[in-house]
Amino acid sequence: MTKIDMTNALRLPAGSVDLAAFDPRATPGLPEGEGKEDGYKRLAELDAELSDLQERLFAAGRSNPASAPRILLVLQGMDTSGKGGVIRKAVGLVDPQGVQITAFKAPTAEERQHDFLWRIRRALPKPGMIGIFDRSQYEDVLVARVEGLVEPEVWQSRYEQINAFEQESAESGITIIKCFLHVSRDEQAERLQERLDDPAKHWKYSPGDLITRAHWDQYQAAYRDVLERCNTEVAPWFVVPADRKWYRNWAVAQLLLEHLRSLKLEWPEADFDVTEQKELLKRLS
Repeated sequence: MTKIDMTNALRLPAGSVDLAAFDPRATPGLPEGEGKEDGYKRLAELDAELSDLQERLFAAGRSNPASAPRILLVLQGMDTSGKGGVIRKAVGLVDPQGVQITAFKAPTAEERQHDFLWRIRRALPKPGMIGIFDRSQYEDVLVARVEGLVEPEVWQSRYEQINAFEQESAESGITIIKCFLHVSRDEQAERLQERLDDPAKHWKYSPGDLITRAHWDQYQAAYRDVLERCNTEVAPWFVVPADRKWYRNWAVAQLLLEHLRSLKLEWPEADFDVTEQKELLKRLS
């Protein structure tokens, strides 16, 4: 079977970024000739190993929290790019008790009293956990920029603050996986139309989605700067084509698996005499 290396297939090279050069319908990393059904099959096949590695991570957090690693999966993208779908289909393969999900909305009154990273720091995963950010610190150089919520000099200064924060987080034992879910303008229109046509999907729709869509070009420019200026060695960006939902979900799940593998997780050793406990159990049976 062809070896899958999604980490290298999707990792954004350092340097300038031209989003138009990335095809939102592409399937990088998927073996040639494979398609939708293969993608579904591959996603299902990740279940056992993902579950095993995530349980090892969780066990490390319980047995030795001082040294247990943590994972932070950042999901960023335009409306309808599929952040929720990834959480359900990809992250949904692992035990929910080992996952912390934070969806960042507009800052609350309390959050506005602090610097923009305050609420982000509070949501970082605990030892042994997989943290999921549905949107993230990058909203403060995306929405804040495009919607003019702060002065240019304010959001301009935030790129380096974010890089420093991510460096600090990595040094504390957090493996950061940043995924830009790259959806096309045409595909977004289709997905918004589906939400309007289906009463069961009206809850997913917000009139504000069209306001954001009206600023498509400005958001693309803002994302380009985010990808260029916050693509570091300790926290690189992965550009995930998101027009094909089945591919997007598999790609992120595969990325998560590869990063879990890289931690070389072992089961914690027992802090008791196993043989003695077996004998005691035998006597009590």
